[in-house]
Amino acid sequence: MGKNRICELLGIRYPILQAPMNWVSGAALTAAVSEAGGLGTLGPNAGAEDITPDVELTGERTRAQIRKVRSLTRAPFAINIAVGFGSDVKFSKKIVEVVIEEKVPVAIVSVGRPDVYTRDLKAAGIKVLHAISTARHAQKAEEAGVDGVICEGFEAGGHKGFTELTTLVLTPLVADAVRIPVVAGGGIGDARGVLAALALGADGIYMGTRFMVTRESESHARVKDAIVKGEDVCTASVPKDFMLARDLINSFTKKYTEMRTAGASSEDLSRYLSEHSQYHAQHLGEADTAEICCGQVAGLITEVKGAGDVMAGIVGAIGARFEELKQRIAGFL
Repeated sequence: MGKNRICELLGIRYPILQAPMNWVSGAALTAAVSEAGGLGTLGPNAGAEDITPDVELTGERTRAQIRKVRSLTRAPFAINIAVGFGSDVKFSKKIVEVVIEEKVPVAIVSVGRPDVYTRDLKAAGIKVLHAISTARHAQKAEEAGVDGVICEGFEAGGHKGFTELTTLVLTPLVADAVRIPVVAGGGIGDARGVLAALALGADGIYMGTRFMVTRESESHARVKDAIVKGEDVCTASVPKDFMLARDLINSFTKKYTEMRTAGASSEDLSRYLSEHSQYHAQHLGEADTAEICCGQVAGLITEVKGAGDVMAGIVGAIGARFEELKQRIAGFL
């Protein structure tokens, strides 16, 4: 185990956390990352075949995935708890119950306030990391008692707040604002990104899109292929009612943007989103006409690999990249 605050906190070998991804990060990917020395994370709807409004079924599906991870690895792993808004909170409340019952070692909490579940999770002996998008949010999370914060820059995929702080700026702001460990995400997909995040003050890194394009990922093959084919400008920031999303540019993003620009009602936009959701892309393979949440790092991904190979590639390249860095900064020393 490394002498690193995140490694010591979570009981992992390398300070690399796999970000949770809806419909993508199931038991196989979670276990593969954890087995390789990082922290794998079960995402919302992990292992599900369809969308359900049934809270109890959602809880039992989650329980089954947790037990499947444990059948594949003895290493620590995490689960994502998306707090949610309004009536959706009933789902996160059920997930928290299951996580406590199953004694999951780590919870990554997002999309909501840090004071909702932190006390209950920590009372059960679970380490809590909270996703934030500003230094002030990080301080609020620290005050709520979380064990660490995850700052996601504007480059990151998935859903985030409306702020547009990049990883380069957000990470040192957060590192200066709190005393607890800081994990940085957004735009990281190789050893260069890892070193950059650590230089900015992060204790660990949070990586999603690179793990999405792995053999163990439950992302549909057509989605993985679309990301591999993506070039430098292949994602767009998509505004929604409660937050921004970063998506792979396709027919979906173009149509949705056109609808917003033309003044479509909130109801029409919500209907379009539900009919062209991540489920339709990631699970059904509608890679051009449905939403694919992914980060700007998609432009750096050129092939589908095993999750263990991704981990090994990053870890193996750190030394050489660090030596290159020392050469570049020689003039300052």
